[in-house]
Amino acid sequence: MKNRLITMLFAAASLATPIAWAEGSVADVTDLQALRNAVRSDKRALVAETLKLTDAEAKRFWPIYDAYQRNVDVTNRERVVAVQELMFRDKPLTNLAAKQYTTELLALDETELRARRTMRNRVMRALPAVKAARYLQLEEKIRAVQDYDIASTIPLVK
Repeated sequence: MKNRLITMLFAAASLATPIAWAEGSVADVTDLQALRNAVRSDKRALVAETLKLTDAEAKRFWPIYDAYQRNVDVTNRERVVAVQELMFRDKPLTNLAAKQYTTELLALDETELRARRTMRNRVMRALPAVKAARYLQLEEKIRAVQDYDIASTIPLVK
């Protein structure tokens, strides 16, 4: 069980890292399972297919995208470490440890939110507003699926 949980948490944290585009295009990202599969195959290719950027737009967008994905990847890895420390404790959870854990998770959420605001501002300047909004919406859908996958594997503290 522990190995499965660690594997799922690590997989969720590393979804920002592209692997290989195996699915073909996902035209309708309202099917969350199709979205999940496309992200696992190659998130960058999914974004490219969804946005259909011109060469000039791509030149401005991809560095912003890459920087944001690196930030999210670091935050996700830190979140995995925090959850692992909580779940695999050798002793019962104390009130102090619970407070530290929740404080750490909130700090990670705030770090991610700052990175998202920075990325949003940069994307809005780099792309036409409709394409920028489409990307931001796609990123939010991806985050929602990833958050659900992570939450479904983590039991409540006792």
